[in-house]
Amino acid sequence: MASRTTEPCSCDTFVALPPATVGSRVVFGKNSDRPSDEVQEVVYFPAASHKAGDKLECTYIEIEQAAKTYAVVLSRPSWIWGAEMGANEHGVCIGNEAVWGREEVCNNEALLGMDLLRLGLERADTAENALTVLVDLLEKYGQGGNCMESHMAFTYHNSFLIADRKEAWVLETSGKYWAAEKIEEGVRNISNQLSITTRIDREHPKMRDYAKSKGWWDGKKEFDFAAVYSYVNTARMTTSRGRYCDGYKLLNKHKGNITSETMMEILRDKESGINMEGGFMTTGSMVSILPQEPNLPCIHFFTGTPDPDRSVFKPFIFVPNITQLLKTSSPTFGHDDPVKEQPRFLTKPDRRHELYKQHESAAVVMETFKEKGKEMLEQIRKLEKEKISKMESILQNGCLDVNQAVNLFSQSVEEEINTYA
Repeated sequence: MASRTTEPCSCDTFVALPPATVGSRVVFGKNSDRPSDEVQEVVYFPAASHKAGDKLECTYIEIEQAAKTYAVVLSRPSWIWGAEMGANEHGVCIGNEAVWGREEVCNNEALLGMDLLRLGLERADTAENALTVLVDLLEKYGQGGNCMESHMAFTYHNSFLIADRKEAWVLETSGKYWAAEKIEEGVRNISNQLSITTRIDREHPKMRDYAKSKGWWDGKKEFDFAAVYSYVNTARMTTSRGRYCDGYKLLNKHKGNITSETMMEILRDKESGINMEGGFMTTGSMVSILPQEPNLPCIHFFTGTPDPDRSVFKPFIFVPNITQLLKTSSPTFGHDDPVKEQPRFLTKPDRRHELYKQHESAAVVMETFKEKGKEMLEQIRKLEKEKISKMESILQNGCLDVNQAVNLFSQSVEEEINTYA
């Protein structure tokens, strides 16, 4: 049995579907809240074909590789194989959350929730197919292992918000058991608690029997997943104080008028704790626009830096021959990486990428020299608005210059770095 040594505070993920959004679009967003000294990178992996029998090395374990993997863009802690959030070439987006409940968390090394997230993106072309990939892998390999680059144990179960152009799914797990809820309209968010109650659209075939065997459910009362598998008072979930409730309120406050900028505003909200500060803080953020019209491109914005309130959401669009995202990619250490050595995490290398370093220096300026910091913040916010405006023009006109899209994210990173200089 593993002990959790850190308070359960980590991440918020959101989705809005018509008619809650402006236009025929699904809007997805996530803040990744991680240890404040952890570097989050934004990386791209092209689609690939693999030979029968190929193996895949994830963060801790090796699994069977799929015959084909889709192109993905990921925002991830730079020491792991998986990701905190990301998207694939088919417009599938996934964000995950740490959750705890009655079932003890196992610290045996298996697939991290972040590994499952990346595998879902690489292997599925719809949100529901991604859900199937995740639960099949969960059944086969299990979930477990330290989720922090430290000798101190930080382990948890996982929940996922999975979205595509037409629908979204919430998948919540407890060990190998799980429940899933389908969202076809309106808004939904997940945080660090189980939130699926009596509306269950898919589930592990033995989930209810296991709950009965543990004495958590009598088999007579209406089955409420969150109430049975955790200690959540589901009657007060959307009214009691907390990030899940505050996120729910912020989404509903803007319901009917939600855009990508609305989602960015929610992710920047510090009063609610959604933009987290302290020992655990928001180390990376993502917002995606998934148009329901299949001829329009999905647009994914990533910060690649801590604190979205003083970061730039930069756009990425899937096109052939994407320029590698060198300035948001952390250095690699191969087999000498302390993550790969036994015992793990005896040392901690410098994993900062170029954008992270420049942003780190700019953050010192913003805190030390108020006027200069204010000017710099205005400049990066102006840059962001320009990028959002250009992306909106693409969506309105349906005209995408593929040659420009190849360098879209990398060019935006360069412009951000030049602003800090």
